[in-house]
Amino acid sequence: MVEIITIDGPASVGKSTLAKKISNYYEVPLLNSGRLYRAVALKMINNKINIRNKYKILHCAQTLTNKNINSKDLFSSKIDKIASEISKKKYLRNQLKIYQREFPKKYTGKKFVVIEGRDIGTEIFPQAKIKIFMWADAKIRARRRYLQFLKKGGKCSLKRIYKEIVARDINDLNRKIAPLQPAVNSVLLDTSYLDIEQAFNVLKKLLVNKLYEARISE
Repeated sequence: MVEIITIDGPASVGKSTLAKKISNYYEVPLLNSGRLYRAVALKMINNKINIRNKYKILHCAQTLTNKNINSKDLFSSKIDKIASEISKKKYLRNQLKIYQREFPKKYTGKKFVVIEGRDIGTEIFPQAKIKIFMWADAKIRARRRYLQFLKKGGKCSLKRIYKEIVARDINDLNRKIAPLQPAVNSVLLDTSYLDIEQAFNVLKKLLVNKLYEARISE
């Protein structure tokens, strides 16, 4: 059975970037679960679907394609807000849970798969042996996102981004369904004072040890 590496953490902590670097370095499949909710949110916007329309939202989830999930239009404040709201809906989480749990089954010939999100180690794959929970100070995360916007030529307010991140943290930490929290057996990686390469090197060392431990315990 293919090993599953879960990477969880709050908004703008660097999960997606690090998960992608791990995926590329080891040449293994990657699923960014947050993109599933963002893709549903984008379909809702494009089709003018009301956030209370359960059946149409479910249809959006059931008809997701790789093109939807890999769209370049998934990142905006509007999509952030909608994705955060719909992620509270149990019926949608259950539907997308099916997609996530089927993902590793497609790659049985690989060393492992990487799945990144906010509740992967606690709700989606609680049985996974290798779990990473990333964290960083909210002000540092806000500044990172602010610089990303500037690099892409966008205009934004650092103060507004900070407020959005804090609000998202409060929402994720306190939601009734699958709140953001580290799994009991996860490794905490605080990236507050690490750049992306430093965090990547730390994560590689963690994975070497964890993969060895996982093989020994089999």
